[in-house]
Amino acid sequence: MSEERPAGQTANLALATAAFALTFWAWNLIGPLSSSYSKQLGLSPTQTSALVAVPVLVGSLGRIPVGALTDKVGGRLMFAVICFVSIVPVLLVGWAGSFGALLLWGFVLGVAGTSFAVGIPFVSAWYEPARRGMATGVFGAGMGGTALSAFLTPRLVEWLGRGATHVAMAVTLAAMGVIMLLFSRNAPGWQPMTEPALPRMRAATKIKATWQCAFLYAVAFGGFVAFSTYLPTLLETTYHFTQTGAGLRTAGFSIAAVLARPLGGVLSDRVGPVRVLTVSFAGVVVMALLLSLNPPAELPAGAEYVLMAVFLGLGTGGVFALVAQLVEPTRVGTVTGLVGASGGLGGYFPPLVMGAVLALTGTYTIGYLLLAVTAFIALAYTWTAFRTTDRR
Repeated sequence: MSEERPAGQTANLALATAAFALTFWAWNLIGPLSSSYSKQLGLSPTQTSALVAVPVLVGSLGRIPVGALTDKVGGRLMFAVICFVSIVPVLLVGWAGSFGALLLWGFVLGVAGTSFAVGIPFVSAWYEPARRGMATGVFGAGMGGTALSAFLTPRLVEWLGRGATHVAMAVTLAAMGVIMLLFSRNAPGWQPMTEPALPRMRAATKIKATWQCAFLYAVAFGGFVAFSTYLPTLLETTYHFTQTGAGLRTAGFSIAAVLARPLGGVLSDRVGPVRVLTVSFAGVVVMALLLSLNPPAELPAGAEYVLMAVFLGLGTGGVFALVAQLVEPTRVGTVTGLVGASGGLGGYFPPLVMGAVLALTGTYTIGYLLLAVTAFIALAYTWTAFRTTDRR
């Protein structure tokens, strides 16, 4: 007889995924408009890439305390808090009129990107170990908020104006925060951690799996974040697409990664996360080498970007299935905060590198080659460090 599943399991997974998608949309409000900011303010490629990368920094490092707080007060409350707090920088980015103001409030906007560290322990607590790969993979599909942002933000700005678009996002965040307070709840078996946060963080840093998974996630999710935030700029620079055209293609990239992430979780439950990660990183190496040749749009470049997204999405699903295997449930929130931070940091540096590479060489070739080398190192490490994990 199958194990009885707790009532509300699916509903809370759906609510968490929706909140994650919305906050990720807010987190990525600057990237799809980077070209208009560049033209309006006369920014250099390095300044433009800094503007795109800055929200990623806080969204990365902020996951460490947010993950620890989630273990202490629960995902229901933390989702609402993230939604409400994000309203302030969303409004102020929309009203900013200088590079300095955009940089400052873009930095604070990173708060919206910390929601990932809330959702993983929230969702994991609702599901039994055999189905956590699937559940965290489905939740991770909320990173499709970046696709929504890439596709809809430029269009909303054209229709409503930048200020009104940001006001609409602020209102939606407020509504989502209220929804999470009224309709979501923590899993029946969830218990708040009474141990202080700093000792728990120190304990998590002593777990070998924390650092192993942090490195792998920095490559897989960091690659996704870097592409989803910087791809509009890259496509406009390389192929001279319009802002809305680049946004449409970036949305396609993000959707491919979003669909692949739950697939990575499901496959990890069936064949093991190590096999999934091996395929993921090998695919990234091949696609990065092909893209370094500066292929023509739409084919083969379009197909290569989509395949890159699929391989990165599989990897992001595989990493947290590996976390669920290696880390005891009471530590998942804190470990998730550290691993999630590494993923965000992995997405912080590539836009800066790509901007510098473009300024120095006039192409992105070196940037793609660096990605290929990094993914190959991750592939080699996965194979050597976890060869027996799937069998065990």
